[in-house]
Amino acid sequence: MSIYSRPLHSNDQASIPPIIRLLGEFDRYSRNSDRTPEEADYHSRNSDRTSRHINSFTPKFDLKEVSDAFELYGELPGVDQKDVDIEFTDASTLTIKGRVERKFTVEDEVTNQENPVSITKSKTTTNNTTEKFWVMERSIGDFSRSFVFPVRIEQDTVRASMKNGILSVFVPKATKQEGRKIMIQ
Repeated sequence: MSIYSRPLHSNDQASIPPIIRLLGEFDRYSRNSDRTPEEADYHSRNSDRTSRHINSFTPKFDLKEVSDAFELYGELPGVDQKDVDIEFTDASTLTIKGRVERKFTVEDEVTNQENPVSITKSKTTTNNTTEKFWVMERSIGDFSRSFVFPVRIEQDTVRASMKNGILSVFVPKATKQEGRKIMIQ
């Protein structure tokens, strides 16, 4: 009698080296680590089928501390600046949130026979129901990340910029307050 309820690999997987199977399992695990249990269960059952989109995701950020500030660098590919909000929820918590929507662009080329110049018209449409996606791996939907800083920060001098899908946020530390002696009169 076998300890396992099912074989470790099927006949079509017998020729795949064990290290490749292990890497595949690790990849599946790491993709499911940011999901709710319901989403992870759905994706583990349908991992070889068509992906379905997730309504939220967690962008990856690097947080670096330098002598006088903190620097955050976040990957937000395809996100417009106007779709990102950065705010302080309290004295030491910075929240970055926003939304990513998928937009499809179709280009039609119109050629004028009398004039050899070609004109390209660009139309943007969303949620085209006639298309069938086989895989949808890009992150779409709402996102939110919060960062709690261990020291006081200068909220008024925080700077943010976005270039090539990388959000950079510079958060200066507050200068130490000097003790003040009060004279008794």
